[in-house]
Amino acid sequence: MSVSIKSAHEIELMRESCRRLSIVHKELEEAIRPGISTLDIDRLGEKLIRSLGGIPNFLHYNGYPASICVSVNDEVVHGIPSKHRILQEGDIVSLDAGLIYKGFHSDAARTHAVGKVSPEAQKLMDVTKQSFFEGIKYAKAGHHLNEIGAAIGDYAESFGYGVVEELCGHGIGRSLHEDPEIPNFRQKRRGIKLVPGMTLAVEPMINMGRKDVYWKDDDWTVATEDGQYSAHYENTILITDGEPEILTLYRE
Repeated sequence: MSVSIKSAHEIELMRESCRRLSIVHKELEEAIRPGISTLDIDRLGEKLIRSLGGIPNFLHYNGYPASICVSVNDEVVHGIPSKHRILQEGDIVSLDAGLIYKGFHSDAARTHAVGKVSPEAQKLMDVTKQSFFEGIKYAKAGHHLNEIGAAIGDYAESFGYGVVEELCGHGIGRSLHEDPEIPNFRQKRRGIKLVPGMTLAVEPMINMGRKDVYWKDDDWTVATEDGQYSAHYENTILITDGEPEILTLYRE
């Protein structure tokens, strides 16, 4: 496994790529409402990315046909935007987006409520987001990689939720997906030791029901087998000598 350790110059470019992506997510969040199509979201996202001087890194990645992954309700990730998929009051929608700025990738995901959602759906979104923050308590130099996933999985499972095992987080930098893979559940091995300069995309994907998922006929969209809702929360982070730096959080 070849894990990329970023130089000070590379870290600055990662910070800027991630800052720009945080603006995209903020604008997309404000656009979410009943009646908008998932294709509308994708078009807005691509327009925002390009207006900020970025390149959509998901577009045509391994054949993916859009710039923003838009996954609704029981869809976990990689939903393909469509003019026929209209968001309804009570839906939840996961937006996974990334961009390239001066050769460096950023990646982040958020799950949003569409109008007023059920308390159960809101709790799922809240727990998924908090599971990320539980995980990155261990994203510190000297800790081991799999401590992050163990904390994510243990927290989410304590609510009776299913933690998706077929998909995971990853290193990120000059490529969208770099080593190492970052599972969201407990492993037997500790994994590699974390060192300053690593940039990682940590992304819990949590199901309201069972952990089991399947791929739809488009070969992209991943959905829950039991049809229950799923939520996704992701940030690109930097390992430092102290607390991890969350690069894709929006700051005024």
